[in-house]
Formats: sequence, structure tokens, C-alpha cells
Amino acid sequence: MSFLLIPAIDLKNGQCVRLRQGEYDKVTVFSDNPVEVSNKWIKKGASRLHIVDLDGAAAGYPKNKQIIKKIMKSVGDDIPVQVGGGIRDLDTIESTLDMGVTYVVIGTAAVKNPGLLKDACAAFLGHVIVSIDAKDGKVATDGWSKLSGHEVIDLAKKYEDDGVEAILYTDIGRDGMLSGVNLDATLKLAQSISIPVIASGGVADMSDIKNLCKIEPEGVMGTILGRSIYEGKIDFETAQKYVEDTAS
Repeated sequence: MSFLLIPAIDLKNGQCVRLRQGEYDKVTVFSDNPVEVSNKWIKKGASRLHIVDLDGAAAGYPKNKQIIKKIMKSVGDDIPVQVGGGIRDLDTIESTLDMGVTYVVIGTAAVKNPGLLKDACAAFLGHVIVSIDAKDGKVATDGWSKLSGHEVIDLAKKYEDDGVEAILYTDIGRDGMLSGVNLDATLKLAQSISIPVIASGGVADMSDIKNLCKIEPEGVMGTILGRSIYEGKIDFETAQKYVEDTAS
């Protein structure tokens, strides 16, 4: 399978937005029709979508559920969809997967409630991705508003033991900044664990994608694309063709 380019659909107040460095007051609205946006990326060749309920991440429970349901109804079984933001208990995980979502992305709850993650992996094996959001090597929680004392690699190893499907690694300092992906930290993490890593934060142009493809054999399975594709810094179809040609 080729390296995964995963368009991000970040939901805030029912709109498709991007934040800078995870700060809720630094928001750019790209569309008021997230369903349309989802279909656009699928038509351009996306083989997975990444949906984040930003309101849910801040509130601690899903807030954009109706819109996610509409997206899932529109997308159907075409491609896998991963959803995160405000997923903090087993009932929410179950109801999210029941919508047709393939993977739930757990962030804050994995740090604050390790028992939940263990239970989630036992109940929904193969459907749980953990998001590790880091700043200067330390893990952040609560919609990136708080820094914990945990080291990224230590936590990743623990999550691997719990049975998570993959680690979504975000460098908060670079997210939404188009400043280039943190290749070194992503590679170091991938080499430290045997489950796949999905890179996120700062992808600016094709050079980032080419560099990430080079470290795919080390366990980096794909990357989340946000501002770069919404602002046209990366042409998604061109990038998709590149990763497919590289894989063949």
C-alpha cells in the first residue's frame, strides 16, 4: 500500500476550519459545508479521512456529531474514516464506530485515564488510534491547552502494549504553521515502537511529503494534511499520484 495522505477535516461550530498551533482564537474558516469538503478530497483520490471535532476536544464530549453522521452517510463505505475530539469514554467510542467510522482517535483520555485505553483496545481491537500531541518532547492534553510531564516515546511504548492500532504524532509548535514537518522526532518515535506512526503538524509542501515517504520503511505509514492542501501549497492530486508512483 502507498504512503497515506490523509486530508484533515477540522470541525468548529459546524464549519470546516484550521487552527494555528491548536489555538482556538487563531482560526481560519475554509468551508461551511464539511460534507462537500469530504467528498471533494475523496474525488481527488484520498484513501482515508481524518475528522476532528475541535469543539468536542475542548468540551470533553462530542459536539459535532450530527455533521459527522452526515459525512459518514455521504462517504459510506468508500474509504476508512478516523474521528477524534472529545472521545473520552467507551460509550462514545461505541457510538462513534456505530456511525460507520473505522478508527476512533483518543488523545487526552489516553493520558488521563489509562484504564479506558486498555478497555477500549480490548473491546474494539483494531479500531483505536492514539493521538500524541507534543510540544518540546512533552505530551499535551485538553485540546493542547495543558502540558503533561510525560515523554512522548515512553507513552507510545505503553500504548503499544495496550494494543492500539497506530500512533498519530503531532508537533503542536508546527501545526497549522506550514513550517515543515518535524521529521527527526517523527522518525525517532517510529523507530522506538513497532506499530505504525502517522505524522501530523507543519507539512508545508511536496518536499515534506517526499521526505516522509523516505522514512515510510521505518514505520511512518502516512501524514495528515491540513492548511497546506486548503491553501493550495500542495496540490492533493499531484501529491497522491507521487505517493502511488513511489509505491509501485
